Amino acid sequence: MTLARVLSGFRSDPQFMANVAAWQTVHGQPAAYVPLPERLHPSIRAALRSRGIEQLYLHQGIAVEAALDGRNPVVVTPTASGKTLCYNLPILHASLLEPEARTLYLFPTKALAQDQLAELHAWRSALAEQGAGISVATYDGDTPSAQRARIRQEARLLLTNPDMLHMGILPYHTNWEPFFARLRYVVLDELHSYRGVFGSHVANVLRRLQRVCAFYGSRPQFICTSATIANPAELAGRLIEQPVTLIDENGAPRGEKHIILYSPPIYDAERGLRQSSVLAAQDLAARCVLGGVQTIVFGRSRLVTELLLTYLRERVGRAADRTELGGDARMPVAQMIRGYRGGYLPGERRSIEAGLRSGAVRGVVATNALELGIDIGQLQAAVLCGYPGSIASAWQQMGRAGRTREASLAILVATAGALDQYVIRHPEFLFERSPEHALINPDNLMLLVDHMRCAAFEAPFERGEPFGHSPYAADVLSLLAEQGDVQEQNGRRFWIGAAYPARDVGLRSSGDTVAIQAETGEGQTVIGVIDAASAPLLVHAGALYLHEGQSYNVQELDLENGLAHVAPIEADYYTNVVAETQVETLAERQIRAAGGAIAAHGDLRVSVQALGYRRIKRFTHETLGVFPLDYPPRLLETSGYWISVPPETQAALEQAGSWRDSVNDYGPNWEEQRQRVRTRDGYRCTQCGAPEPPGRQHDVHHLVPFRVFGYVPGVNEAYRDANRLSNLVLVCRTCHQRLEAAVRVRGGLDGLAYAVSNLAPLYLMCDPSDLGVHVRRAEQAAAQRNTAESLQPPAVFIYERAVAGLGFSARLFELHDTLLAAAEEMVASCPCPYGCPACVGPVLENEHAFLETKSLTLALLRALRKGA
Repeated sequence: MTLARVLSGFRSDPQFMANVAAWQTVHGQPAAYVPLPERLHPSIRAALRSRGIEQLYLHQGIAVEAALDGRNPVVVTPTASGKTLCYNLPILHASLLEPEARTLYLFPTKALAQDQLAELHAWRSALAEQGAGISVATYDGDTPSAQRARIRQEARLLLTNPDMLHMGILPYHTNWEPFFARLRYVVLDELHSYRGVFGSHVANVLRRLQRVCAFYGSRPQFICTSATIANPAELAGRLIEQPVTLIDENGAPRGEKHIILYSPPIYDAERGLRQSSVLAAQDLAARCVLGGVQTIVFGRSRLVTELLLTYLRERVGRAADRTELGGDARMPVAQMIRGYRGGYLPGERRSIEAGLRSGAVRGVVATNALELGIDIGQLQAAVLCGYPGSIASAWQQMGRAGRTREASLAILVATAGALDQYVIRHPEFLFERSPEHALINPDNLMLLVDHMRCAAFEAPFERGEPFGHSPYAADVLSLLAEQGDVQEQNGRRFWIGAAYPARDVGLRSSGDTVAIQAETGEGQTVIGVIDAASAPLLVHAGALYLHEGQSYNVQELDLENGLAHVAPIEADYYTNVVAETQVETLAERQIRAAGGAIAAHGDLRVSVQALGYRRIKRFTHETLGVFPLDYPPRLLETSGYWISVPPETQAALEQAGSWRDSVNDYGPNWEEQRQRVRTRDGYRCTQCGAPEPPGRQHDVHHLVPFRVFGYVPGVNEAYRDANRLSNLVLVCRTCHQRLEAAVRVRGGLDGLAYAVSNLAPLYLMCDPSDLGVHVRRAEQAAAQRNTAESLQPPAVFIYERAVAGLGFSARLFELHDTLLAAAEEMVASCPCPYGCPACVGPVLENEHAFLETKSLTLALLRALRKGA
């Protein structure tokens, strides 16, 4: 009844209902049962009946029969549909019939393995009552060293993750000989999480696993489970490189689920600006929690998660009436409302999970770390702060509420961004469109070379021996021989390189991490970890790091030693980094003229550097200050797709007055004014005080951007006002880039980049974070020398964030015409008059430039598509 009251309160709230784009009720369904398979061991059937299970759901029965028949089942059913029994029953059956049989469970996270360990311990107890026994253990980074030798020899059911298999088991397979020689089953749980770079790595780890098994004479079966995706059989086939049997007939019952798509109200109709999705999400979550509904809130990033946690705790703490809250109302709010994300220590995570199962924790704010199938009890409501980037993830997160036959609620709170607003304006996209394809490329040469190094270390390659189904195995072995990593003897290639190559290969990132070390009254404590590539962007000096609602000031980032030193602080602000991206074209793979555009894809070198950061006041989101940073750039060689604007298209737009993306003529008095500014400012940067370096002059920056003044050579003298000394300051290159990033007027190229980069994931069916975007303007190659060298054409680049790429850029090249047509439709149909975050991105609050962004973007899109 508590959920019914909350839903009634929402329906009777006119302000809430005015911003509901869709309210869909997914009706419950009864269970579809089949009898317990007769082939199952009698002790298992008896144990099932002792747990009140007299029959199986339809998909469970089909999966068990398929496994017992020797096939590789792939079970694809919704969250909380009982997929665990699909693999546990045949595995326990084999363990009872064959006392020496072994099983390897692979879970994408340690938390999932711990969750399943509890389930298997319950089975062990139930079977012990039937006189049968099994040995179960986890083996991961948290396993004490003193226990590892015993586990290697005794464990028959081993739970681990791909990272540990890669680094801690396969390289030492000789210590695991009894296990690999008798390996009967391999479980791949949460199959849909093995996509992109991580999935491509895991596919190669599985090649190595099957190679080691063959060395010891075993050929295990695979049992896979997945959330609903478009291509589960294809993905499973690419991962295990064996035939699979798809099982997607869900027999589990489900309760009624209310799904609400909510767009925060607009507070500035001209600019299309909406209330913060963070504030809206915490308000709706607080109404659920205070109404007695146990609630999970999902944020898309660590920062958003910690902000939501802080806001929600404050809101619940201010409530005068907490009688309906549930649990122990006397418990401190910090214990009733918890955070959960990657970087929390194992003890913290398990305490939070237990609190959710017991009901003591009434609300949890999480990243996608809780998206997967960890048992966190019977939550009734899920609030998603922002579209999580894929349909599969959205349904996974919404499925965390309503894991019983009871009614449940899921609310998707859209941000003001284009992707979120597209979903809100097209609810059928979420409810009717097939979910995304999970894509992997195990033959990405950089990944393949790394894993074949590991495989050669694990066992010599015989002449002509394949590596899975890779067509490049022989070529890679030849490369390793040239590099001196392997040596051929009697037709076999032996590893002679540096020991333990797996140590240098991370499955999820570069492998390097930074520990976040807090200075407290009790000494130094590690409160989290972060990958080294993200450290300059998230834990730079001066950053505000949030952990469990507590603010920490980053005092120093020591990249060399992998440490970020932080100290607790009371602050009413948060920080946001300003970064610069540069893109260099290394090779063009394909290029073609497409209407008024040039489309291409190929190899790129991308440099990303943190230039500074902003302090932003909580709740009001007012910028309190901008501060410089000085960290080395991060380099990435990858694949990309780009749209270039050829000279004739640019000329036509200039003639029509619809081009503002290149300014090469600052007027006849520019050089004179530059020298005056340099003299006035003492040849030092006015932002950081740095003197001009030898051989290079500092830049002169327009406080109000030059293009705002509308200077046209030979037509007006607007340059005089733009170049007045009060509008000019001397800045070093780093500060100049930071200031430009903060205040530069958005033109047509910016609007094009924003629209295309937001639409691309919908067509690629990938996560938005898999892609980056960069705008190259038509500026002189040697602007500082004021020469008239040749120009590079303006372009918009969309690049893959994976080293060497996974094939997304080639697909975008094929979709070029479709992508531009969709972008034009999105911008033209947006109801805002001048541009907004839902179409071309936020516009500068300047009366001269603000009116042009949307019209310039539309003009550019139509010119690029002309004749297409």
